Amino acid sequence: MKLEEIIGILAGVFTTIAVLPQITKAIKTGSVEDVNPYMFVILCMGVGLWVVYGIMKQDWPIIITNGISFFLNGIMLCLIIFPISRGN
Repeated sequence: MKLEEIIGILAGVFTTIAVLPQITKAIKTGSVEDVNPYMFVILCMGVGLWVVYGIMKQDWPIIITNGISFFLNGIMLCLIIFPISRGN
């Protein structure tokens, strides 16, 4: 595997998992008050376009990492739109 491929895969992995702490916090606290939904809409559009680009280039690391990122950021967006009720 070439160095550029390793760097590309690592970049994809890190950007994919970057949202996990925010999702975890939102689920634990049930609060998303300070989270801007527009950021996640724009982020989903961006990673969605990366998936399309990856498909056009037939580049599986781009497709997979950005596809997972799209899914995770979509979860966060859903948590913002449909907050978890804590029953308090």
